[in-house]
Amino acid sequence: MNTTPMDAESLLPDGLFAGLAEPAPGTLERLHARLAAAAADRQLIDVSYRTVDSPLGTLLLAATERGLVRVAFAVEGHDAVLQALADKLGPRILQAPVRLDRTARELEEYFAGTRRSFDVPLDFALSRGFRLSVLEHLPHIAYGSTESYADVAKAAGSPKAVRAVGSACATNPLPVVVPCHRVVRSDGSFGGYLGGPEAKRALLALEAA
Repeated sequence: MNTTPMDAESLLPDGLFAGLAEPAPGTLERLHARLAAAAADRQLIDVSYRTVDSPLGTLLLAATERGLVRVAFAVEGHDAVLQALADKLGPRILQAPVRLDRTARELEEYFAGTRRSFDVPLDFALSRGFRLSVLEHLPHIAYGSTESYADVAKAAGSPKAVRAVGSACATNPLPVVVPCHRVVRSDGSFGGYLGGPEAKRALLALEAA
């Protein structure tokens, strides 16, 4: 099912401002905020989202009532990510920056080098089974450190599942916050990364500084 993310203007009757002066600056933004708050209060939102600028480019942040559910790089195609969230979690998707202010602030602190771990609640609804076990282990890899795919497989309870660890990292729905960038090959080379090799290199360099 195709789903277009809701915004304030889409919720207004057609022609509402026809024949009227242009709304004062900030009017639609304030209306949007009120609509988002009302929708949240009535539990009418399946997924809230916003974007933030970062040294890795524009990141899409998405959250359910349970917590942060998705962090997406621009190379993934944000519209495609939102459509996938609608298909998997529910079609009621609203741009609601306030719900994600805390995540945005923690990311800003992380990229500034003043934060080493994230405290925002997480929703792992997009991961199951062994992949979930891998993701739950990743935050235990210390800031500035790395582990091999084999190390992570062992820690996740399946020492022989090295390829599966690679798959779990490649499909991590919460990159940066859940630090799959700290997983490298046994020879020390980077391996793949959802945001691209330069993004992984930048994150490891940030943490090594």
